[in-house]
Amino acid sequence: MIFRSPAPDVDIPNVSVTDFILQRAEPFSDKPALIDGPSGRSYSYAQMAGAIRLVAGNLAKRGFKKGDVFAIYSPNLPEYALAFHGVALAGGVVTTASPLYTAGELAHQLKDSGAKYLLTISLFLDKAKAAAEEAGGIKEIFIFDGAEGSTPFMALLQPGAEPPVVSIDPSEDLIVLPYSSGTTGLPKGVMLTHRNIVANILQVEGGYDVPPLTVEDTVIGVLPFFHIYGMVVIMNMTLATGATIVTLPRFDLEQFLQVIQDHGVTRANVVPPIVLALAKHPLVERYDLSSMQYITSGAAPLGADLAKACADRLGCLVVQGYGLTETSPVTHVSPYTAAKIKPASAGITLPNTETKIADLESGEALGPGQDGEVWIRGPQVMKGYLNNPAATAATLDADGWLHTGDIGHFDEDGYLYVVDRLKELIKYKGFQVAPAELEAILLSNPAIADAAVIPSPDEEAGEVPKAFVVLRGEITPQEIMDFVAGRVSPHKKIRKVEIIDQIPKSLSGKILRRVLVEQERGMDYPSKR
Repeated sequence: MIFRSPAPDVDIPNVSVTDFILQRAEPFSDKPALIDGPSGRSYSYAQMAGAIRLVAGNLAKRGFKKGDVFAIYSPNLPEYALAFHGVALAGGVVTTASPLYTAGELAHQLKDSGAKYLLTISLFLDKAKAAAEEAGGIKEIFIFDGAEGSTPFMALLQPGAEPPVVSIDPSEDLIVLPYSSGTTGLPKGVMLTHRNIVANILQVEGGYDVPPLTVEDTVIGVLPFFHIYGMVVIMNMTLATGATIVTLPRFDLEQFLQVIQDHGVTRANVVPPIVLALAKHPLVERYDLSSMQYITSGAAPLGADLAKACADRLGCLVVQGYGLTETSPVTHVSPYTAAKIKPASAGITLPNTETKIADLESGEALGPGQDGEVWIRGPQVMKGYLNNPAATAATLDADGWLHTGDIGHFDEDGYLYVVDRLKELIKYKGFQVAPAELEAILLSNPAIADAAVIPSPDEEAGEVPKAFVVLRGEITPQEIMDFVAGRVSPHKKIRKVEIIDQIPKSLSGKILRRVLVEQERGMDYPSKR
């Protein structure tokens, strides 16, 4: 069975991403487009459009050509969007790097992507220089906030430079090369075209019972713009509607809450750890968050109890979406009507998109209620992995299906439920156990602040579920195991518990289970049955 959206397909114009956004932005010229949360520095839509054209023109004057790759290695700033779209308007390709990268990790991405220019901040300049030297090929390093040994970003905002006339084929030409998380092997460059991004903006706007952003909305830009979620869902989708983005360089709960209160933020796109903080942290009570209407969680599964706790506390709707870097990113979004929300669901298939739940052995399409690998086909699916035909062939099949590596199922109403990653399933005596399901149960306990579950080697069972738990109240490991045991079938019971201070997570909010797995392999724990 192939699952499709109940909403009609949308028309996708043959246009570049930046032209698409600038054309839509024209009616909002005097409205704030980008505001820096900490300082209040801002750009109106007219100022943003002018700055983007200057960046494109000044890059062209420095010899920047169509197809050249420009790397951004920076936290969120309003100027991030100016650089991103200036490069795109000049016909270039942006590759975005995590601010947490080491010089070696950045060097790998610079070399693999063929980057010729690099933009960063003074705090990261030493690592940027080391990475550029190791990678080779970097012609110039720009810096947002000015420092010796680099070119100030302001040099790209000098007046008098006209953007070059560049012919862009939206279906073929790349706009961005984000790199996959690299939880298995080295990160891979994901080739996304202009059409991929334009399509995804319009698909989300046309989603079933998804209220589009409007000029009245203010969105908080706390998720990193280097990551596809922050880059497209926050930065580009917001700028395509006339809404305002308030950027934060990193997640700090107090600053996050202050910005929501001060700027009257109406929508927040977040990850489960932020939902957890909003649902449980006592600091939340000190702030007026009444402006918040919708919170959308993505990047990792969100438990139903946690979603409900956050919604009840803030008095707003909390929904989930689903997608991948390889799908630009969104493929599924929950309806935004309270009566239609299914809290544990990742949502309904977007327009112009097909979803297949494939049997893990045969690849045959499964029906409602049956778990299998989630396959996606649609105009938002990547062109492939850069310089990696083997990885592309392993992920994109001959019929255009993207094999996500996620396990899930649909219900009878067409709602997708993502159970877990295929490679992270725990095999207990031949039974498959999903860590995310157990994590959601653990987080429903008021004494538990955070949790992660991994497979732990066991001589008898092969693997058993082990929980790493951060506490916020009094509870013993045995009480934790008993709590879960009363809510799951026997093969899903947690057999080991370790209390720790913090769960390792990526900047996008995903639990880094591999870190815990590697730690587990280096230690010998007694089995608890």
